[in-house]
Amino acid sequence: MLPFVTFPFDRFEFTLGKPADFHSSPPVTRSFCGRCGTPLSYRHNDYADEIDVMTCSFDDPEAFPPSYHIWVSQKLSWVKLSDGLPAHDTIRDDS
Repeated sequence: MLPFVTFPFDRFEFTLGKPADFHSSPPVTRSFCGRCGTPLSYRHNDYADEIDVMTCSFDDPEAFPPSYHIWVSQKLSWVKLSDGLPAHDTIRDDS
């Protein structure tokens, strides 16, 4: 399970250092710390105006508590979601 928050790409910037990029598939770019390997962000070409940033990489990750779960169809069998938040099998559908 990866905790992340989505920001508009044009309103987000790294304030210290430059992450390393990895193109994990043609439409996806993931970034990570080039020194320690910590995952930092995820970008998909279909949503080029957004960037998903791992909350565990923030100075204060508590500032962004979760509001829902996505891709719960992919969770490991021993993961139990008991926090009462909405859970979506794949992506969140706001329609």
